[in-house]
Amino acid sequence: MELRNAVAVVTGANRGFGRHLAAQLVERGAKVYGGARRPETVDVPGVIPLRLDVTDEASIREAARVASDATLLINNAGISTGATLTGGDVAEVRREMETNFFGPLAATRAFAPVIEGNGGGAVLNVLSALSWFHPAGLGSYAASKAATWALSDATREELAPRGITVSALHVGYMDTDMAAGVPADQKVAAADVAAQALYGIETGLPEILADETSRYVKQSLSAAPQPNAD
Repeated sequence: MELRNAVAVVTGANRGFGRHLAAQLVERGAKVYGGARRPETVDVPGVIPLRLDVTDEASIREAARVASDATLLINNAGISTGATLTGGDVAEVRREMETNFFGPLAATRAFAPVIEGNGGGAVLNVLSALSWFHPAGLGSYAASKAATWALSDATREELAPRGITVSALHVGYMDTDMAAGVPADQKVAAADVAAQALYGIETGLPEILADETSRYVKQSLSAAPQPNAD
């Protein structure tokens, strides 16, 4: 997909990784709608603020009406609560699934007809190495990202006949607020990951593995699960 003159909608564009994506898309010559629950917080030069709450389907439908010229949807908005699956607050588990899975699902359902009507385009889902690696301490987050990996694979097949490619971006730790507690030497620069993501969209890559962690975890999927230590 050619990004120059593309029309992109980026959810969660007011900060972190979404901000980098929006800024780099503008630099590449795209028209960019920056989605956020509070559009006044979207202050990237050249980006059009767009009210979009991924947990509110009415908000998503209205955003699709406003951004009726969209050819690219980037499902970036997400949260991490740190909830565990058996001991954590089930409300937090549900909140994570609503944001990280049902949000991209609702946005894809709303924007797919728009993108198709504009001649086709692409969807990018921002996932994680935790789509494949599921530590107990991050069980809720990992479950939501695993579900969205399945969403990416299924919608890729479903939307291909409609001229829409679907890519999934996987990365370990990025230098954003969500990974503030992670040592700096274990994180990759968000700007570098954004550049890889946009290259993947341009070349139609179904999966974009943005760092050594995601590549290692993906290669390890065929390994037998190890028993828990006593």
